[in-house]
Amino acid sequence: MGLLAWIIIGGLAGWIATLIAGNSASTGIIGNIVIGILGALVGAFIVNFITGDPVTLSFSLQSLLVSIFGAVVLLVLINLFKGK
Repeated sequence: MGLLAWIIIGGLAGWIATLIAGNSASTGIIGNIVIGILGALVGAFIVNFITGDPVTLSFSLQSLLVSIFGAVVLLVLINLFKGK
């Protein structure tokens, strides 16, 4: 996936994940992109671990859903460590 696609998917996934996890007030656009990209990696790892099938992160709905899932997991873990 190209750099622009990573930024677009990451930003969208990070923004949606912050709305779901309740962190939308504390992150900006750069934070959303970083959370979304890291969430894509976390989500791909989790889905690969559970299903045994490798996940290709391309510009698709599946990639967006995996990214959102991973970003929500990441934000929940961050909230646990922060004590929210």
